[in-house]
Amino acid sequence: MKFAVFSGVLIDYSIQEAMRLTKQLGADGIEIAGREPHLSPSTSRQRVKEMKAVADSLGLAIPVIASYVGGFSTASDKECGQALEDFRRMLDHAAELGASKLRVSPGGPNAFLAQDYHFAKAAYWMDRCAAEAKAQQIDIIMEIHNESLVETADSSQRLLGMLKQDNVGMIHDAGNMYITDTDYGRDSVYKLGEHLCHVHVKDELRIDKAGAPGTFVNLTHRGEEYFLQSRMGEGGADHQPLFDALLETNYQGWITLECHAPFPAYERLEHDFQVVKRLLGRS
Repeated sequence: MKFAVFSGVLIDYSIQEAMRLTKQLGADGIEIAGREPHLSPSTSRQRVKEMKAVADSLGLAIPVIASYVGGFSTASDKECGQALEDFRRMLDHAAELGASKLRVSPGGPNAFLAQDYHFAKAAYWMDRCAAEAKAQQIDIIMEIHNESLVETADSSQRLLGMLKQDNVGMIHDAGNMYITDTDYGRDSVYKLGEHLCHVHVKDELRIDKAGAPGTFVNLTHRGEEYFLQSRMGEGGADHQPLFDALLETNYQGWITLECHAPFPAYERLEHDFQVVKRLLGRS
């Protein structure tokens, strides 16, 4: 397993500084957030080349571009067309940066609220994205995320089963799955099987009310709930069963640190990295 930092955690820094801090942390690579000031569909080719040069000079891999394009299931046809154009630009960026995977969102609503047509529309457009990505030998990955069609391992498998293209997989995210209130341990790893292509780690905690720094509101099957973004081991998501299953299945992919807890960015990354290595028996 190799470790990356999600540049969105360092979004207040330039992408060059984010890369330097990632190297300082001791991670193997950086997963670039597909929004400014780091990277977006409108980023120039010259800027993308500069990013690649900086990463290469630091010895950092760029395994994934975490784009924010997609949202097909609830968008109009015109909006889907625009999203596809944005995807094509991000696909070109991914190829230039040497990333083997590009994140795309199928859209919402929550899987338990979704209708058949939401899944059908998402599948149509995800297949179009995947076909174009395959031509550049890039895989499409969807993040298991609360308030989306793919918020559980089961709903992820449902959408994957509707696709014609075979270069689409999932990002396992125990923090998101804790919010959804679905299994994120051993069973989820085995259920996703070969479709588990990437892993995000962060912690969250259910709380009584929002308003303080790091808190937010989400719709779950329980109704509106309140959460606090937390450092690993300080929230409610127990990552040990996940890591045990990754070791058991000989997972050879990447684990990306994605902590947004209300602490200084480098401090929370450093904390989480130590916890992850301990849970994996590396420290």
